[in-house]
Amino acid sequence: MGLIHQALPSARFVLCRRNPVDVCLSTYFTQFRTPQHFMSDRGDLAFYYRQYARLIAHWQGVLPPDRFTELDYETLISDREAETRRLMAFSGLPWDDTCLHHEVNRQPIRTASIWQARQPIYRGSLDRWRRYELWLGELTSLLEAEA
Repeated sequence: MGLIHQALPSARFVLCRRNPVDVCLSTYFTQFRTPQHFMSDRGDLAFYYRQYARLIAHWQGVLPPDRFTELDYETLISDREAETRRLMAFSGLPWDDTCLHHEVNRQPIRTASIWQARQPIYRGSLDRWRRYELWLGELTSLLEAEA
C-alpha cells in the first residue's frame, strides 16, 4: 500500500471486512492451483489473519484517511445497492445500474472463486463458520478478537 500510495498518491483503497473466521474457512476450503501449506492449517490461518489485520491497521494509521473506505461484507449482502453506491462514490466513478448485476458480466475471471463471481449475491456464506463450530480449533481465537 505504501508503494502504491507513493506511485499513485490519489489511489484509493477499499478494505472489505468480513467475519475473520468466515474468511479463514473460505481460504481453508478453496482449492487453489498452487497450494500454500498454511492454508490447510487452522492455527496458521489464524496467525496470518492476525498479521493481515496488523498490517491493515498500520496502513490506515499512516496513509491519509481519505484514501481508505471499509466495505462491510455483511452489510453489502443485506443492502447491496446502498453499499455499492457508496463504493462507487468513494471511487469517484459514475453510478451504473449494471453494478447491481455483476453476474452477467462476461469478462474473464482468474480467481479460485470464479463460480461464486458468476452468481447473484447470496446469503449462504454469512456466518458459515457456525456450521463448523465444533471443528474450528485455533480459529475460535479470532471470534474472541471480534467480540
